[in-house]
This record gives sequence, C-alpha cells and structure tokens, in this order.
Amino acid sequence: MSNYDRVLYVSHEINPYLPENYMSFMGRQLPQEAQDFGKEIRLFMPRFGSVNERRHQLHEVIRLSGMNLIVDDTDHPLIIKVASIQPTRMQVYFIDNEEFFKRKATFWDEDDNFFPDNDERSVFFCRGVFETVKKLGWMPEIIHCQGWFSSLMALYQKTFYTDDPLFSDAKIVFSIYDEEFEGSLDPRFIEKLAYDEIEGEDVELMKNPTYENVLKLGIKHSDAIVFATEYISDEIRSYAKASGKSILDAQPEENLMSVFDDFYSEVMASDSVMAE
Repeated sequence: MSNYDRVLYVSHEINPYLPENYMSFMGRQLPQEAQDFGKEIRLFMPRFGSVNERRHQLHEVIRLSGMNLIVDDTDHPLIIKVASIQPTRMQVYFIDNEEFFKRKATFWDEDDNFFPDNDERSVFFCRGVFETVKKLGWMPEIIHCQGWFSSLMALYQKTFYTDDPLFSDAKIVFSIYDEEFEGSLDPRFIEKLAYDEIEGEDVELMKNPTYENVLKLGIKHSDAIVFATEYISDEIRSYAKASGKSILDAQPEENLMSVFDDFYSEVMASDSVMAE
C-alpha cells in the first residue's frame, strides 16, 4: 500500500525534448507511469537551447517567472516555461535563463570542451526548481533526481531549504547513470556554494569537484539511491553501499512503476541516514 501521493521529478534529459537515450526515456516514462498510478507529479528539466520551443509549444508562465537567483554573487533572472507531452497531458516545467541555457549544446561545446560554468548552471537549475515549486505552493513527498546535474537537489534540501515546510519532510531519491564527465567542475565551486551559506562538512567533497565526488555529494545527502544503469563504477557502488541507504538496481523497462512504487514506499517508511 502506497504511503505517499506527490512526487517531484527532476531530470536534465526528457524525451521528446532531447534525443532518446536511457535517461531521457526514464525521465519521461517513470513520471508518466506514476501519473497513471494516480500519483500527483511535477516534472522539471532545463530549457537547453537545443529544445525546440515552437515544435514542442513551450510558453512562459508569467506568474512563476520574474524572480532573480543569486549564483556566485551575481543576479540571474529565472524564467519558467511549460509544455505538455501529448497524449498523456503530462506537464513539463522548464527552468530557463538566457546566460545559462540559451546555448544549443547541453554540457559540452562543439569541440567537446566541458562548459566552465556547468557548476553554476547546476546550482541555478536546482534552486530554480525549489523556488518554482514554492511559488506553486506544492509539497512533494518524494523528490526523485535523475543524473549528476540534479545531484545538488539533495544538498540544498538538507541545508538551504531544511527549514522550509514544503520540503523539510520530503525524501530524496537519487538516480545515477553512466554519464561521466572528465576533469572537474570549477575549482571555485565550493566558494560559490558558500554564498548560500552551505559550508563545512556538507560540501567537503567539493574541494575537488570531480564527477565521482559530485555523485558522492548526491549520495551523501539523499535518502535512497538508484543505480539506473548497469555500469556504475566500483568506487561509486562501494560509497553508496557503505552509506547504509536503500539502493535499487537497474530495472527492466516494463512495469517500472510497480517496482518504484514499492521502493518509494520503503523510502518513505525509513529513517534518513547521512553518509560519511
């Protein structure tokens, strides 16, 4: 028997807005099945420049747009757009900003260089989701984050938004995919998080913001982990298992929500554990 009703899904890839791969498939399929299960859902992704606004009929939601978010001591306007996936009538909210998301690529330029501001883009996206949900006045019970770009959702929920009644009791589920980036995020990342008064042990891992450490940060502050693809490095598997948190292995594409419904219910019934 389910002991939850509302699930917030946060993913940086959702089909049909970005080309189909396993993450974009899961980004659409799991929320769709949750909705079919009678759950109330909200679904968010970035409005990357490669998303065709005309084809997918995106339009700005004026009542949700208009605020500024401060990232690295700089104001950035938050624009919210929305579209519906037919025939499911499932709404998707898009976090948009001219500076961060106008470019046509997602995380790499045409020469395969990792964008130097991907850390700030991730902060803006995750904070933008929280602030939009606040404006909606909607209280999620499960927040399911898919992929490294949304790993900061767990950190912010446990720190910056920890006293917000809309989010304080939510359980964070973090799905990890095989989507590694080389090198690291901006070495100043830890300083930028300090602008939101997130410091100390909460962000120790970001002294060296590699892909592995970004995932570990997500694991540390989440309540449960999903190994969404079969290939997950031994380092990350070991860290997740040592955390003592509930873990779900990669699942067949059929009847996803039957498995996730049980997993969400298990997570809702468990006490939170903080990884070392």
